[in-house]
Amino acid sequence: MKRLPSFLIIITALFLNACGPNPSSENQKLRDDVIAVHDEVMPLMGKLKSLEKAANEKVKELESSPEPDSLQIEELKAVALELSQAYEGMFVWMRQYKVDDEDMSPEELKTYLQGQMDQVNQVNEDIKNALDRASKVLEGQ
Repeated sequence: MKRLPSFLIIITALFLNACGPNPSSENQKLRDDVIAVHDEVMPLMGKLKSLEKAANEKVKELESSPEPDSLQIEELKAVALELSQAYEGMFVWMRQYKVDDEDMSPEELKTYLQGQMDQVNQVNEDIKNALDRASKVLEGQ
């Protein structure tokens, strides 16, 4: 009977530990969220390049006109650069993203994935902002 309280404490501790959050499943959800953000904007990469090409073509057209509008040309060049940087930003992020995490503890992995979430959200925002600005500028031409 004297062992019963000790046994109950051990069983309770094991039960509470088993019911607590599982770091690997939390990290898997975080990894899935990072990839979901990537997958949301990856299909827009072709549109980035297409709009960049359109902006550069418009620049060439305006530069060859009899009276080039330098403000409009500079705005289009800035838009083309923003589109190019957003495009490159995705590939920079993808090159540094680590798929293999076997050498990380669950805590290190969580910190890594949270940092990756911040980075991929920035890439997402940069792409969407560049597309929005390009659409507005090119439609106004």
